[in-house]
This record gives sequence, structure tokens and C-alpha cells, in this order.
Amino acid sequence: MGLAGTAQAARVKEVAAIEGVRSNQLTGFGLVVGLEGTGDQTTQMPYTTQGLTNYMQQLGMTLTPAALTQLQLKNVASVLVTAQLPAFARPGQLLDINVSSLGNAKSLKGGTLIATPLKGADGEVYALAQGNLIVAGAGAAAGGSKVTVNHLSAGRIPDGAQVERAVPTALQSGPNVNLSLNATDFQTARKVAQAINRRFGNGVAQALDGRTVQVKAPTDPNERVTFLADMEELQVDGSVAAAKVIINSRTGSIVLNQAVSLGPCAIAHGNLSVSISSTPVISQPNALSGGQTVVTEKSSIEIKQEPGKLIQLPAAPQLADVVKALNALGATPQDLLAILQAIKSAGALNAELEVI
Repeated sequence: MGLAGTAQAARVKEVAAIEGVRSNQLTGFGLVVGLEGTGDQTTQMPYTTQGLTNYMQQLGMTLTPAALTQLQLKNVASVLVTAQLPAFARPGQLLDINVSSLGNAKSLKGGTLIATPLKGADGEVYALAQGNLIVAGAGAAAGGSKVTVNHLSAGRIPDGAQVERAVPTALQSGPNVNLSLNATDFQTARKVAQAINRRFGNGVAQALDGRTVQVKAPTDPNERVTFLADMEELQVDGSVAAAKVIINSRTGSIVLNQAVSLGPCAIAHGNLSVSISSTPVISQPNALSGGQTVVTEKSSIEIKQEPGKLIQLPAAPQLADVVKALNALGATPQDLLAILQAIKSAGALNAELEVI
């Protein structure tokens, strides 16, 4: 069970981001060549053959239909290439790219990605990727045995893509700049606007809603950048978040923030266990009876219910008191999942339950 920290002062850049300044996802289909017999089985992956055919046609080489049916490209693998195009990226800048196998290639280690256009959501090409893969793993197989260290079907190419087109931003358009908070909170929005107004004067910033703060910024590009740089460094007093309990039902993890409080209640929690065991029983016929030996199973079922103690929990206004009260139950994290939900249903838990 984890505990959230107390609210602390943070800078504007840590609680909000400038609206419109964002990265964009790029993706593309490519081919990795130069593999040591660990590529796709082209009889099962037709798009690998099709991709190589299209690439060869761009180089002025046309393969006949008969040649296509005989291709056994063990050294070629089809891949998907992904990258993040950061804000303000300009043509000529380099990006890191991730390369992931799309077919049934055994390993991409030692391969080279050939020229792959990377497109955005609008279908336009924004970068061109190419280079040698770095695969942080190793593998070996012989005589039906196989050993693999880390993941061999995905790799990375540092500075493997070059930006070909810039994405326009609205940072320099209009007299205002909007700040988008990382989380919806009216208290934080008000404090951000107050901090900006204390530094630059009344009326410069105003909170439009619980997530957006509108700021009047200089129109000159250089002055606007200087203004935004100073604004992002302003200190904002932290706000106490709404009481919330995060429950991960898959791992049994429970996280409570500092605003969680507990009302007085009584809890009884016992365990019910059911055990089923099977014992083989051999039935041996008498001599000269003509019967056959038969193996049967004898099953036994046992139900055990442990007595549950009724424990009274006092009111706990502080997080430390809540932790002490829950620890007094002596329950496992998996049991606490059910107990916290029951306390919430009874109205004694002042928090929102969120299951992830």
C-alpha cells in the first residue's frame, strides 16, 4: 500500500503546459535487411514480399511473377517504425526512432533499416528514417533448445530519422496564450492566474475554467518567448487534491492520497476456504476371476470457515490515522480491496474509489 505525499509548491511549467505546444506521432512501414537468416518467412508474410517488390521498383528493378513465387527472403523483415516529432522541430533535425517487427522474424539483431518515410495523422511525410538497429538482447538455438535474453523483435536507432517538414504552431498568433492544466482543478487554475498577475500585473491572466488559464502575452516573438520563460518559472502553491483511493485489482496495489479520511465504523472479515483433493484407488480383482484392474479416484471436499472478528475503527481524519486503522485489521492487500469498497458503500470512507 503506497502513500501520496503532501501538497507542495510547484512551478507553472510543472502543473500546466502551453496550449498548442505538443509533439506529434509519426509512423511508417519499412524493411530491415541484412539479417542472419532470422527474417520473415515470406510464404507466410506476403506483405514482406510486396514491400520489397515496391522498393526494388523504385530502384529501377522489376521482378517477374515467377521470381516472386520463388523468393525466400530469410534476411529481410517487415517492420513498423514509430517516432515522436517534438514541437518546433525544423527540417534537418534528427529524431530517435523505434523499430518493431511486423511479421514472424526471429530477431532484428544486426539488421539495417532502409529508407522509410514517416507519416503523421494527416498522411503527410514529416521525416525519413534509415540506419542500423540497436537491439539490446541476444539469442541462440540448437537441437530444439532455445535461449533468449531480452526482446529481439524490437530495436531502436538513435538519430535514425531526419525531419523533412515542420509542423506549424499557433504560439505566435493572437494576443493571448492559453495554459492547459495537467489535471482539472479550479483551485489550481485560480492560483496559477494569481501567481501570474502578482508578477506581471492585474488582468494579465484569468482562469477560464478548471483546466484553462488565458494569459495576455507580448506580440513581438522575442518578447513573447522571454515572457513565457519567466512565467513558467513562477511558483504556485500546491492544492490539496480531492480524496481518492486508487486500486489496481490485477496487482493488489492500493494508493491513498493525503485527503483520505475515515469515519467510525465496525468491520468483520473472515476467510472461507474450500479444499478438494483426489486420491487414486486401485481395484484389484481376485485370481482366476477374469476381471481387470481398474484405477479410480476418491475425492474429498473440505470446507473451512475461519471466524471473523468484529473490529471497531475510530474516526480517522488524517492519512496516518487511516493507515493505522487499516493495518489494525491485519488484512492482506487483496482483502483490503473488498474492505475499502464495503466501507465506501457504507458511507464511512471520505474518498473516491478508482479501479485501474
